[in-house]
Amino acid sequence: MWRRGAHSDAAHGLPTAGAGASFASSAAAAGAVRRRRRPGLSCRPSHLFFALLVTLFTASLLAVWQLLPIGDGDKAEAEGPPRPGDAGGGGVMRFSASSVALREFHGESRLEAARSERRWWPGLAPVRLALFVGTMNIDAQSLMIATLAKSLTGLGYEVEVLAFADGKAHDILGNICLVNVVSPQSLKSIDWSKYNAVLLSSLEGKRVISILMQEPFQFLPVIWLMHEDALGKFIRSYTEPHQSIPNQIEDWRTHFNACTFVVFPDSYLPLLHSALDTGNFLVISGSPVDIWATKRYAHTQESLRQNGSKEDDVVVLVVGSYFFFDELPWDFATVMRASAPHIMDLAKTKNLGVQFIFFCGNDTDAYNSAFQELASHMGFPVGSVKHFSMIHDIRNLLMSADIVLYGSLRHEPVFPPLLLRSMASEIPIIVPNLTVITKYVTDGIHGFLFNFADPSTVVSAFTQILGEKRLSETAYSVALKGKLLSKNMLAYDCITAHVRLLESVLDYPSYVKLPSPVSKVQERTWLWDPFETKAALENSSSEVDSHHHARIVDTLGESHESNQTIYSDWNDTSLYNYPSLSDWNDLSEVEIFEDIERREIEEIDERMERPLLSWDEVYRNARKSERLKPEGNERDEGELERTGQPVCIYEIYSGEGAWPFLHHGSLYRGITLSKGGRRPRSDDVDAVTRLSVLDNPYYRDLLCEFGAMFAIANRIDTVHKLPWIGFQSWQAAGRKVSLSGSAEETLEQTMAGENHEDVIYYWAPMDMDQTSNFWSMCDFLNAGRCRTLFEGAFRAMYGLPEGVAALPPMPNDGDYWSTLHSWVMPTPSFLKFIMFSRMFADSLHSLTMNSTDPASCLLGASQPEKQHCYCRILEVLVNVWAYHSGRKMAYLNPVTGEIREQHPLDERNEMWVKFFNFTLLKSMDEDLAEEADDDMHPGDDQWLWPLTGQVFWPGIADREREDKYMKKLDKKLKNKVKLLERQKSGYKQKPLGQ
Repeated sequence: MWRRGAHSDAAHGLPTAGAGASFASSAAAAGAVRRRRRPGLSCRPSHLFFALLVTLFTASLLAVWQLLPIGDGDKAEAEGPPRPGDAGGGGVMRFSASSVALREFHGESRLEAARSERRWWPGLAPVRLALFVGTMNIDAQSLMIATLAKSLTGLGYEVEVLAFADGKAHDILGNICLVNVVSPQSLKSIDWSKYNAVLLSSLEGKRVISILMQEPFQFLPVIWLMHEDALGKFIRSYTEPHQSIPNQIEDWRTHFNACTFVVFPDSYLPLLHSALDTGNFLVISGSPVDIWATKRYAHTQESLRQNGSKEDDVVVLVVGSYFFFDELPWDFATVMRASAPHIMDLAKTKNLGVQFIFFCGNDTDAYNSAFQELASHMGFPVGSVKHFSMIHDIRNLLMSADIVLYGSLRHEPVFPPLLLRSMASEIPIIVPNLTVITKYVTDGIHGFLFNFADPSTVVSAFTQILGEKRLSETAYSVALKGKLLSKNMLAYDCITAHVRLLESVLDYPSYVKLPSPVSKVQERTWLWDPFETKAALENSSSEVDSHHHARIVDTLGESHESNQTIYSDWNDTSLYNYPSLSDWNDLSEVEIFEDIERREIEEIDERMERPLLSWDEVYRNARKSERLKPEGNERDEGELERTGQPVCIYEIYSGEGAWPFLHHGSLYRGITLSKGGRRPRSDDVDAVTRLSVLDNPYYRDLLCEFGAMFAIANRIDTVHKLPWIGFQSWQAAGRKVSLSGSAEETLEQTMAGENHEDVIYYWAPMDMDQTSNFWSMCDFLNAGRCRTLFEGAFRAMYGLPEGVAALPPMPNDGDYWSTLHSWVMPTPSFLKFIMFSRMFADSLHSLTMNSTDPASCLLGASQPEKQHCYCRILEVLVNVWAYHSGRKMAYLNPVTGEIREQHPLDERNEMWVKFFNFTLLKSMDEDLAEEADDDMHPGDDQWLWPLTGQVFWPGIADREREDKYMKKLDKKLKNKVKLLERQKSGYKQKPLGQ
């Protein structure tokens, strides 16, 4: 597996001397020898003429070279990626090989790291992957996706394919994994957090990335498999800078940057998309796209020979690497100059005509003239050489070619895609013995090799291929074997490379079942059989291809139109009207004039005489302005709707991505953990504003949704005044466990009844199968250390000695336990629960801070779990508190609204009521408040308890009462002193009204 990176420019730069230079140097050497033979003459006229001729040729070649659109590697790297439109004639985009060189991928397998931790606990669910495709047509992309999905399913991953449009590949994919057809509008209603990674295989995946860029999905690993060149050509279509819509390229670059990696099947596509490169481009070769394209191409060889080649000629197609898109083929010149005369002599002895077609460079006039100048010195007869640029359709050239010669002599990281297409077209290939080629191709069996260090050995390969008036039988046999090999030659490497990439970016949480490693991949070939069967039943793929092309155009058009809507007004030319210098000058003059006019009005107002108002008028105006203020005298719409309601459920969310999962109405109210991330036109609560500790990302990540509960409990009278209070995570709607309409009605009727029992109602169960023990399930969610850490925190919280049990027993009676913070309880009970939770969280935090590595988290197995360390254990804490404090627990079916009591009170045999007694907890809370008030922990920034809520104990009230009394006495004393001073001075205030 390779990725584009900073290789040295020496590997990709132009050679210091070409064929002309070597010819000049040999001529100079010959001249020196002759000069030594005849010391009396400096140079004979014939020698002088020959030296001038060589000098003129070298100078002309260098001049043409300077005219070519060739970018210097170092300069390109310094100036950044090339912008679209920097092209010569014909609108060809310039590329710099050094700035888009392949990066080699050395990602460490996180799966092996997870296995090395020796997880003793079993996983609850497999690793879930979302694989998004635009359509499910019978094409190369569907073939690759199906094979990759089958391999991942065989390793133990759970794959779900999402598509915008159905297709004939639905049945094939449906036999492998779960398949869902979704609409673009429903993407926002998908809970992407339930997946461990997302793979995209279409340009339409941009819509998915737009959602995944929002909180809370922004840290989800995303891999974009880019198999199409439509976007690159779309960006390259802007030949002039002013034609590109502002931020059009920046918009795509932002979406590319949001991906963990953007994967291309060959090295040409990264060059085409170089303007969007943010450092996350990878190349994984071996995609079946080239093989599929060759199979589906329908043109005949006879129709193509009319383009200039004779029917009896042997056509040799010379191809090279995509890395040197705009460079002159110096490697070709080296190979041809060493072998062309011998090849032509060999063809003449076998009565064969040979036509050479060079596939390289661009189609600008400068390049064409430079190439013809170079080709004239390769040793070919006039008319035997043709040139086609790399933007030409390679399929036409392959159908007309009899032999393919790979002329690039530089080492490449991946197998050349042009060679793969040539082998699939059943054409004998002549290739250098480079490592990446000899790994798959055997000399004399799948192709003909020559020594890249000695280009003259190409002649021996042509000797084996050329027969009398046609190609030899050996050539046809080797071509057939090469075709059979190419069909699945890179399949295994391609599949395993994608699996390794997934293993390096995936986080493996505590609850997942670890999949098998990449070495267990069984698929060695692509799933050709079902796709070829489906393709054979189709009459033509033109309709499908046109429909797919139309969808891509729509995707690019949507981005184009959205940017025009934002940054420009529509006009007939659809071009952005940039402000000119005169426009800026006019705007500056208008602003200056408005400023002068404003100042004049202010000065006139100051000079005008205004009658003084009486005290009654001043008082009346003040009261009028006070009534106009809505903050203190009016209540917002949400508060008015909740008037008279018995309960309010606070939905906890974080970020704009969770908005579609939230409810509306008087029963619900949102509370956001993102600062300033409230929904527009709503009365959502900002948790960060109510509790300042949540402004610290470290503590906000540690506490997660429990921080929102702390924020509501902090001075609760200012936000909640109802008898019942409830909470629900935004994920409840995404996981289909939120309350239905009937369940909401049942809950409201129960709350409004005369029954005032201390009950907790919950509707998101921990384990639907009811087979797992509570503490075992908690261990599965917390890296196997839930019992250990809970016992340690409980022991430290109550100061229990080592010999006393400190883990509250939880029965395994087949009933449900609560999860996802989805429950309702009386408001006084909620405050008691928060009192207990604050002390427990502080004890747990102090236990972690006192460990050997305070920065680590013992409750997490993956990096996201360690970042959100206490979230999962605090999520189930309400069960321990409700069970052992003797409160009634009831499960509310979120669909039917049926209420069923769980863990009945008369069946609870082991309740630790004494530890959850309110009197005890209240005294402990006051002790902690007294410590905080007396500053008994100076310099301890890690003490969590004072940060999570209000600090209060009776001493604070006494001190405040005493301070108030002392201020009152001080005021009286000052007034008395002031009165005495006035009496001494003889001043006596006149009565008012006289």
